[in-house]
Amino acid sequence: MKKLEVRWSEIKTSFWFVPVLIILLFILVAIISIRIDTLVSFSQKGLSRYILISSADSARSILTTIAGAMIGVAGTVFSITLVALTLASSQYGSRLIRNFMYERLNQIVLGSYISTYMYCLIVLNTIKDNVSVVFIPSFSILIAHVAALSNIILLVLFIHHIAVSIQANNVISKVSKMQSKNIDIIFPKDLGKDVCKNQEEKECPIFHPSFYVHKKYIPAIKSGYLQYVYNGSLFSIAKEHEAVIEIYCRPGTYIVNTLEIGLVYSNKEMDDDIIRKIQNQFVIGRYRTQEQDVEHFIHQMVEIAERALSPGINDPYTAITCIDNLSSTMVYLANKEFPSGYIFDEEKNIRVILNVFTYESVLDAAFNQIRQYSKGNPSVAIRLMEALITIEKCVHTESQRKAIRKHGRMVLNMAMKTFDEPMDLEDLKTRSKQLGI
Repeated sequence: MKKLEVRWSEIKTSFWFVPVLIILLFILVAIISIRIDTLVSFSQKGLSRYILISSADSARSILTTIAGAMIGVAGTVFSITLVALTLASSQYGSRLIRNFMYERLNQIVLGSYISTYMYCLIVLNTIKDNVSVVFIPSFSILIAHVAALSNIILLVLFIHHIAVSIQANNVISKVSKMQSKNIDIIFPKDLGKDVCKNQEEKECPIFHPSFYVHKKYIPAIKSGYLQYVYNGSLFSIAKEHEAVIEIYCRPGTYIVNTLEIGLVYSNKEMDDDIIRKIQNQFVIGRYRTQEQDVEHFIHQMVEIAERALSPGINDPYTAITCIDNLSSTMVYLANKEFPSGYIFDEEKNIRVILNVFTYESVLDAAFNQIRQYSKGNPSVAIRLMEALITIEKCVHTESQRKAIRKHGRMVLNMAMKTFDEPMDLEDLKTRSKQLGI
């Protein structure tokens, strides 16, 4: 069931899904509206004579005009989208193109214009005006009018949306919001079967590999990024064979074909069928996804900051905005309980050992590369130190504070080697004292 949910999630976030749904909906609307025209005779008296079409030539002319306009504007919309994607790729990085493709308004606009075009073609084909049969689908043509007017409004909204969506602050803000939602999904309040919920607890049972006679490595079936691990299925397999499955990689890691991604401990020899069954619980793809990778959107934010700090762009304000949003993410993450990485059965026996994310590892992903790119840039380095001070006030465990102080020392060491102005260095040292450095 979980596999179907993952595949369904991939389909829903694809660029083609919403447009295809809208096209199918308009085809259904065309069939229903034509059926209504065949069953109901609309009066041409009063205001309706100005709204409903009674001439076959006028009906054909209107539908042809709307259809031609819609397919022409659809091409314009597609061109505008490509231009926006090109600008986003050059300024923020190609990996952020997927975020622009996920924009629902872009998908709705494209699907709406194409579906209106198809609707007009279907209705146009039903118009009959000869000696034996006269059929003018007045109600269907009225719907085409409404769809055309709606598409004009959609075009204005779309152009505004594109102009706003490629602004740096909006891009960073959207990535930050998606990161917060992703954290809630990956680190929910209820951690399920994990007995040792907090990584600070010392009561976690110790795993003894020597208790098991057989050990067998789990090779990767192909190269690519680990996108998803079906932990529940791994637990069921391990419990069924009274084994322990240890996973070396975590989602987001690049895996090389045939290299070991895990190890199975058991007292019975594991045949190749069981190993293949275990291998099928790993989803490996061409790119990283956010489903189980808490660092996915953090890397996107870091990429924006790195490009802003590159000599070709040299935009420290964008980098500082990224640091501010990353500090907000780390504060939000400090209030989440990280799983221990051990999954137990009902008898408290370890069945699965996972390579889990830690607060320190996420902090490293957020600030290491930005610090490395901010050499000789006092404004960015000082903001990095301020961000660490802010985060340190919100964490709850000593290990988290230790990780923050480590980053504070690295920022200070970098500044001592690269700052030209002594007063900038003195300013940074003064701030670093708040971390106890």
